[in-house]
Amino acid sequence: MNRPIPIDISGTDALNSIGENIIIADKDYTITWMNTTAVKSMTAIAPLFGLNSAEDMIGMNMDKFHKHPQNQRRIMDDLKNGHRARINIKDRLAADIVITPITSTKHSGQVEGFMVMLMDVTSKAEEEKKRETVIRELSVPILHIWDKTIALPLKGELDYDRGEMVVSTVLEECVAKRTEYVMISLSGINRFDDSIRQNLQKLYDCLKLIGVECIIVGITPELALSIGEFENVLTFSDSSTGLKYIMAKESSK
Repeated sequence: MNRPIPIDISGTDALNSIGENIIIADKDYTITWMNTTAVKSMTAIAPLFGLNSAEDMIGMNMDKFHKHPQNQRRIMDDLKNGHRARINIKDRLAADIVITPITSTKHSGQVEGFMVMLMDVTSKAEEEKKRETVIRELSVPILHIWDKTIALPLKGELDYDRGEMVVSTVLEECVAKRTEYVMISLSGINRFDDSIRQNLQKLYDCLKLIGVECIIVGITPELALSIGEFENVLTFSDSSTGLKYIMAKESSK
């Protein structure tokens, strides 16, 4: 049951009280409003796009902020609940971005616009330090756990760049060692977004082309909610169950 808010507060007041950068765009991806936190942050970012202040961004289309706007439009056109990713801003800054469609209750959930939230905005130097940490985490060796079977236990954060490294590293290993099974463990991952799901799906598709089966293990209930659905990829809750599956397939040959 919904109850009236016991204080006099508007929607914009609520958004202004949030300490994150919030930008509102209409259904054509034109920026129409930003909260006070975003105004401060965007005023510092505006010169990177040849603008004087955050106010100059009002009325601009979000396409101007993307190298490949058609790819971003495709993602936003398919949004149902939201999209999260790590973005690079003019090779100067990096930030987590969360895009949520704004739907109309009067028109059967039709998308009327988008709320864009920028979080954890950091400089390139700070991002490079994080990247070094990621590289160290990726240095965990590929484990040969069974005949023609390798496992890759991923730990820490799994962003887009690291996902790309996983794809290339695993493919090279499989070709070199004539691997037949790859088991990727996500039990040590503490953050996951749509772009990583796409990378793992890409890895599965590439491995399938060279005759290698890929399974994913270590998916907790919490992680399952953020991952969403994989297409045709077998997933298991733990490594033991995944290995039993591989051994059963081998014994049946």
